Amino acid sequence: MSADSHAPSPRGLLCNAGAGAAAGVIAATFVCPLDVIKIRFQVHGLPKLDNGSIKGSLIVGSLEQIFQKEGLRGMYRGLGPTVLALLPNWAVYFSIYEQLESRLSSNDENHLSVGANVIAASGAGAATTIFTNSLWVVKTRLQTQGMRAGVVPYRSTLSALGRIAHEEGIRGLYSGLVPALAGISHVAIQFPTYEKIKYHLASQDNTTMDKLSARDVAVASSVSKIFASTLTYPHEVQMILV
Repeated sequence: MSADSHAPSPRGLLCNAGAGAAAGVIAATFVCPLDVIKIRFQVHGLPKLDNGSIKGSLIVGSLEQIFQKEGLRGMYRGLGPTVLALLPNWAVYFSIYEQLESRLSSNDENHLSVGANVIAASGAGAATTIFTNSLWVVKTRLQTQGMRAGVVPYRSTLSALGRIAHEEGIRGLYSGLVPALAGISHVAIQFPTYEKIKYHLASQDNTTMDKLSARDVAVASSVSKIFASTLTYPHEVQMILV
């Protein structure tokens, strides 16, 4: 059996992309206010709350301050481009990842080696980053534009894309691309870790990886995400500041 026989069908890729996008939309909507705070902390440092000092819960105080000054819309800045980017993000990622996975796996293997998994995840991450970079640029700018007075705000995702293209050209739309490409170390860590955890859990339960329970998949996903985010967080701060 050739490696091509393991290649996913277009329908399978679409299902994976759709599932990833749907899960991403739910997660992004739920955590968007926290994401806004995180981006602002990364760009401008810890804020001084209205009482002049940082007391109590910084997160709750920051959320209250954003809500009072910018309303509910301020807490959900950047959600538009995030949602808009999710379907192509996962469509490109799963397409490239699974194609590389099918070509890197040997006939007698049910799972990729660590090295092959890193290559597949890195290749898919690079392709995804290039394809969706402009939307993440817009997301970051929308989330930080409410912090400075006198700055003409972007009205929407599409107007931001048009204005950046007009005022800054292609370079503006792809600002931060080089450090973003360096940031594929995140997925190069997360996906191999995710696959290894799933393989371990499947071995423990004497089952296959595609038959793991939702709880086991959630554990593998959460642990791998936390592990990758912790290791690559300094790079994320640097990328936001570029």
